Amino acid sequence: MSGGVDSAVSAYLLQKQGYNVVALFMHNWDEEQDGCCTAEQDFEDVKRVCDRLNLPYYSVNFARQYHDTVFTYFLDEYRKGRTPNPDVLCNREIKFGPFLQYAKALGADYIATGHYCGIEHINGKYYLLKARDQSKDQTYFLNQLSQQQLKDVIFPLADITKAEVRAIAAELGLANAHKKDSTGICFIGERNFRNFLSTYLPNQEGEIVDIDGNYVGKHIGLMYYTLGQRRGLGLGGTRDGEGRWFVVDKDMKNNRLIVSHGDESVLMSKSLLASGANFIPEMPAQTFSCTAKFRYRQSEQGVNVTVLPDNKLKVDFHQKQRAVTPGQFVVLYDERRCLGGATIDEVYK
Repeated sequence: MSGGVDSAVSAYLLQKQGYNVVALFMHNWDEEQDGCCTAEQDFEDVKRVCDRLNLPYYSVNFARQYHDTVFTYFLDEYRKGRTPNPDVLCNREIKFGPFLQYAKALGADYIATGHYCGIEHINGKYYLLKARDQSKDQTYFLNQLSQQQLKDVIFPLADITKAEVRAIAAELGLANAHKKDSTGICFIGERNFRNFLSTYLPNQEGEIVDIDGNYVGKHIGLMYYTLGQRRGLGLGGTRDGEGRWFVVDKDMKNNRLIVSHGDESVLMSKSLLASGANFIPEMPAQTFSCTAKFRYRQSEQGVNVTVLPDNKLKVDFHQKQRAVTPGQFVVLYDERRCLGGATIDEVYK
């Protein structure tokens, strides 16, 4: 139970179905570090919800595990000039790792979370399903889960919309019924992202050049920029009036940020190479067609997938895609099922 409305209503729905529910709150960030995780306030919300629902609750500290597996990965990816998605790693390495083990040690038969997704059990295999509320579907963040991790999991919000969740919470008089959804990365919170990152990674200023190699300005560190970004470049408009500058690429070898303006075709790509492929429950075939997302807030796109040695994927797009970004995940779908995913390494224009 996170302190948010989704996990609170999940607990209530399980209670209603006759389960003996115990709430477990995870403390994943050391607040003595420079960060803005709202763990203290969130745990107060957990207490209020559990008092209202008459549930026992516990708090467990996974800050060390989170730092060693998720936060170090986050920093390493930024050092490489990539844009990581730590939420995917948090699910694989913490929520469905130490959290699952801790719950089992307490005697739990299952763990449940407030994720918007579903699960299907067929002949000893576990399939990850998209949520009824497509606007909230969170299978993207669960694409790296294994069969063992999905074995004893319940997702109570599979068939419920966010509006229905809030209505249930309000009817129950839960203190967090109208609590704002958490966004962004927990350990950064409302802090300025650049200020936070500079605490851990030193700035390396360099040149901003256009696609012809002409100098147009200075950047404050390649790690602070992502493909397609328009804001925060410090370049203003363009002399010919063809629109604002946007990031096209990063030249890590020469520490140069490459930008353009006007025609966005330079941001379009036709395929990608990804590593660390995980399939749920298994690889469909050596080559197959399906749909994919290259970032969370995106509609599914048609692709052809080729499985390569060493857990790599070659993904060819049916239509060119804008600003596909190394470090993010390509997540694969087949109608209502999430087939798994992999980390984007290279993008081909």
